[in-house]
Amino acid sequence: MGRELNDFAAKKKRLRVGFIGSGFIAEFHLKSMINVRNVDVTAVFGLDPERCRRFSSLVTELGLGDCTAYSTLEDLLGADDVDAVWLLTPNHTRLEVMKVIHKEILEGRSKVFSIACEKPLARTIGEAREMVRLAEEASLNHGYLENQVFCTPVLRGKEIIWRRAASTTGRPYLARAAEEHSGPHSPWFWQGDKQGGGVLSDMMCHSVEVARHLLTEPGADRKSLRVKEVNGSTANLKWVRKHYADKLIEQYGPSANYHERPSEDFARGTVLLEDQDGNEVVIEATTSWAYVGAGLRIQLELLGPEYSMEFNSLNTGLKIFMSREVSGSEGHDLVEKQNAEQGLMPVLEDEPGVYGYTDENRHMVECFRKGETPLETFEDGLAVVEILMGLYRSAEIGATVKFPIEDLTNYVPPVARVNA
Repeated sequence: MGRELNDFAAKKKRLRVGFIGSGFIAEFHLKSMINVRNVDVTAVFGLDPERCRRFSSLVTELGLGDCTAYSTLEDLLGADDVDAVWLLTPNHTRLEVMKVIHKEILEGRSKVFSIACEKPLARTIGEAREMVRLAEEASLNHGYLENQVFCTPVLRGKEIIWRRAASTTGRPYLARAAEEHSGPHSPWFWQGDKQGGGVLSDMMCHSVEVARHLLTEPGADRKSLRVKEVNGSTANLKWVRKHYADKLIEQYGPSANYHERPSEDFARGTVLLEDQDGNEVVIEATTSWAYVGAGLRIQLELLGPEYSMEFNSLNTGLKIFMSREVSGSEGHDLVEKQNAEQGLMPVLEDEPGVYGYTDENRHMVECFRKGETPLETFEDGLAVVEILMGLYRSAEIGATVKFPIEDLTNYVPPVARVNA
């Protein structure tokens, strides 16, 4: 039993959202919803019942609706008060979750008409294409949750550059993007087969997409930039050292064994693209799990013929100093992935806003509520995975990879191969 697109999606005064996943990133998205209008969080499903109960209580505490914690995914999808779902489960589970969503909709047991999926869309090109196919076949309005595209400095910076500078002196031609911190917060992130790789998969998905976005003319389709070739390299800088590999096992258990099965903790990528007029533009991206500073650092640059733009997330307006006499437990109350509790500390007073989660979720809610296509869709998620797999292949063979890359549909990065 199929249905036409938007059978259930007549313009809604309020969008009722179900969360699939109740972990760290789900809570981050939830807190950003405080500043999103026309939305109620009505449902949650996850594998940890206690976590789901806490999530449901937090929804009430934040005044975001009456949230039911469901014991099965099917029950959540069949609820009468769920219009859209946010897919926020670990990477290795997303395709199976998507298959259940597809089945429940096509067999008439679910009225869900929209879906937003956390980055990256999938672990391989084949998986990503299947995610797109399932969403389209189920007539879902789909959005790809790439928060850095919606960062407030990115939105403002791109608007100014293209309006004031590019319009008079020519389009930007080089975008640099870097993201780095001291390492992931959950065991599965450290496991190549579950995560789909290492830091390149985990974080360069942000860097290549925000850079591609900055280089794309406002109002133009993202496909107006065609990838010509990519060149990548990876390294194991910190977490393979005995002391740190031992710490990983101590903290996350034997599944995070970097003595035997490490994933890369540093990656570099260069992406050469061409615009519709034949002009070449370049993305330079670096990512690292080996950065020790105040916390998560995002650095962006955009360069053109007579102008440049730059942003560093740790160059905050608010800073706090605490001497040696100030003591307390470890926390992440000043900045994500915080590495210290003393000294001169930058403070991100609104992390969901600065990182883009608030505007991202506001955009998705309004697009789903009105039946409009989001700025970022599963197609963009697929394009990102194609670039990432090209970079992994380039790093593996030590050579530049030319696009298109149809032969890499089922390519799995070396660190993600189960029997490697």
